[in-house]
Amino acid sequence: MTVLQQVLTIGLCAIATMLTRFVPFVLFSGRQTPKYIHYLGKALPGAIFGMLVVYCLKHVDPAVYSHGLPELLAIGLTVALHLWKRQMLLSIAGGTVCYMLLIQLVF
Repeated sequence: MTVLQQVLTIGLCAIATMLTRFVPFVLFSGRQTPKYIHYLGKALPGAIFGMLVVYCLKHVDPAVYSHGLPELLAIGLTVALHLWKRQMLLSIAGGTVCYMLLIQLVF
């Protein structure tokens, strides 16, 4: 990529990110937010996490040596941390660190 292409790519990404952040405020300012937007706000976070779990586990092969044990232990820790503290960042960071330590030091 040339420098111009890199600058244009970064600029377009910044504009797209800003648009996705600002457009809802412009569209719904001064009036009540529609019910389907409230529904999406409640339903999408769980759906996204479900999709991430499926994506992370798609290449786990029970026939291979570790048999998916590091993944299951890290998911278990993530769930336990979330049920205990209800802090999303702590849950995600704890599960990630656990998984990395398991695959680097144990399995």
